[in-house]
Amino acid sequence: MTFSDAIRTCFSKFFTFSGRASRPEYWFFFLFIVIWSIIAGIIDWQFFTQVAVTETETSKSVTATSTGPVQSIVGLIVFFPHLAVAWRRMHDSGRSGLYALLPILLIVGAFAVLIFGIGLASHFQHGGSLDILFTRATLLIVLPTLLVLFVSPLLVLWWLARPSQPGTNQYGPNPYEVAP
Repeated sequence: MTFSDAIRTCFSKFFTFSGRASRPEYWFFFLFIVIWSIIAGIIDWQFFTQVAVTETETSKSVTATSTGPVQSIVGLIVFFPHLAVAWRRMHDSGRSGLYALLPILLIVGAFAVLIFGIGLASHFQHGGSLDILFTRATLLIVLPTLLVLFVSPLLVLWWLARPSQPGTNQYGPNPYEVAP
């Protein structure tokens, strides 16, 4: 599969979460996203950046800010195709597509535990035994979750880089073995 074939395939399968995607299909589309994100960043930097200069008696500081509208638009355009191709890529390696969402699910889970755990602790007398118990229990759960949160993107990246599972699996035929 060529670079242009991968882009065409990913945009034509915008919301297709079934089937399998080969490594070149995923990684060429990923390269396309990186290239367009860089181009969008350059456009934002050139046309949508405000520069503010602040001077005091002893120093001068320059601050550049941008809302990044072009990068936001590019991100919205490629979000679902990228999620769909990552989902199909996971299928190609024999895993459920949900594994592509693993880091996001862990982030949501960590914040939920942190918010509810600290929230429960705040209902008790500050410095009391239940307050300390809930705070420590929350930290006991959140700290390993944060460790897994740092490892999970690397694990997902490794799964995305794995070769195709040979033959037909539960998600469909091997993309290398199917004639176009």
